[in-house]
Amino acid sequence: MRLKPVASVALACALTASAALLHAQSSMPTPQFGSAAGSNGAAGAAASAAAALKTGSTGITAVPEDFAKLKIQPGFQLDAEVFDEPDLSGQFRVGSDGNIEMPLIGAVHVAGDTLSQAQQAVEDSFKSAQILKYPQVTIDITQYAPTMVSVFGEVNSPGRLQMLAPHSLLDVLSFAGGETQTAGAKVEVRHEENGQVATTTYHYERDSNGDSIANIMVHDGDTVIVPRAGIVYVLGQVTRPGGYLMQEDGKLDAAQAISMAMGTTLIASTKHVLIIRRKPDGTFVQFELAYNEMVKGKITPPQLQPQDIVYVPNSRIKTTFADVQGILAAATTATIYRTVE
Repeated sequence: MRLKPVASVALACALTASAALLHAQSSMPTPQFGSAAGSNGAAGAAASAAAALKTGSTGITAVPEDFAKLKIQPGFQLDAEVFDEPDLSGQFRVGSDGNIEMPLIGAVHVAGDTLSQAQQAVEDSFKSAQILKYPQVTIDITQYAPTMVSVFGEVNSPGRLQMLAPHSLLDVLSFAGGETQTAGAKVEVRHEENGQVATTTYHYERDSNGDSIANIMVHDGDTVIVPRAGIVYVLGQVTRPGGYLMQEDGKLDAAQAISMAMGTTLIASTKHVLIIRRKPDGTFVQFELAYNEMVKGKITPPQLQPQDIVYVPNSRIKTTFADVQGILAAATTATIYRTVE
């Protein structure tokens, strides 16, 4: 009897097993996209839809920009899950005192905490009360109590803003659409302290990078007011009559104002110009300014006040007989300029 070499027999067996495996794989149905364990397309679609409904979303949900800075506030509703302890789990509202009331351990202070800090506080409470030796707590936010901030004054979108967390004053102005062209160089923040309304004023130069207010935090209930910049009106025989914003420091003299209006026209009276000023009681006072003397440096240009009107008359009209009411009416419809273009 002739024996075959052992190596040849083993190789033949291996080839036979490989051929059988390939045949079995080729006979299996091709899995469909979205299916589980090779189920058909309809079953896979149903499974995907069920998974989407379970997660509460049918697509990608963007996390709010301020979620990373979010801290639990009174009014939030929290879903606290204690592992393997359904009787200790549930949904709990954060009270005005910042506490949630949980079974067996009572009040736990969580206001001002992040989610991870709140989870640790609840776990520590279970340990200290000797209810659980190794508690594992997961907390999610199911309802928010958004931060409400009011923004008024010279912003493009004044009104009430809703935010999930406190933001910097620079961010709040951005959320309100930014400042208008007539905004001043100061921003006021009003907030309540010990039952009294306190106002803090911050200097903010529009052409700066915002560092002066980037670290000022605005909190729930605060009111942000952007006052209007001081405006002086230069009317009459000037190249570009209109209203002009006062400098960042709030100072502007008569010579600068006329220069911002691109100087006088050829028919302007260079002897005297008229300055009209509104008094606190609502009446107006007017006085003449010797323009030639001011240009020659013989007299110091007077400092103007917000809402002052500098009127350059026609050389054929005496300033004494200027139509003050007509000048005031012209100021109400004048174009406002921020810079000389």
